[in-house]
Amino acid sequence: MIGLIRVLTTANLEVLNEHGRIISELYAVPVNNECIPDQPFGIHNDETEQLANPKIVALGQRMEQDGCSVIVVSCAADPAVDLLRKHVSVPVIGAGSAASYMARMIGKPVGVMGITETLPKVMHDILGDLFVRYIQPEGVANTTDLMTPAGRQQAIQAAKTLMEQGIEVIVFACTGFSTIGLADVLRTELNIPVIDAVEAEGLIASNLYKQLKR
Repeated sequence: MIGLIRVLTTANLEVLNEHGRIISELYAVPVNNECIPDQPFGIHNDETEQLANPKIVALGQRMEQDGCSVIVVSCAADPAVDLLRKHVSVPVIGAGSAASYMARMIGKPVGVMGITETLPKVMHDILGDLFVRYIQPEGVANTTDLMTPAGRQQAIQAAKTLMEQGIEVIVFACTGFSTIGLADVLRTELNIPVIDAVEAEGLIASNLYKQLKR
């Protein structure tokens, strides 16, 4: 089983299970989806990330004890990923680094979309000279904003703005874009490669899971 940690606290099972559903359908692997407590707006700045870090470690440790052979932190900032690796013996995958490495393999100018004011450091470090511009959709400050019709439309407009800047690959720096199914919308409407962070984390985690269960 892959253990998937959501940093958005939700009692809505459809929302909670969405990232795992994407990974299960794409890569035919079992995923256990759980969320950290008391963060209804997820992680969207340094303060909320610091609050989340010990919760992520505690949940990851419990997932290992429950038999998960790979753990995914489904957030593009890779919160507590390095810390969690020190506390568990199973592989830990972060969404932001997974998406960034995939974009580097394409080798084209990259534009990144997220919900924070700046690009997560882990992504900036990996993308390096391929990074062209980061954009935050207007009026979108946290994951729940994306779940509104206005938030979805602003996200589409942000992608169009990136294309006007000459980027050739769009990378998501927020897994909330996966929750609203934005990647397929952009791929169809804009005809541009889109690196979805949940798809990227799932590709790596599923490969590891299949190797470990042999």
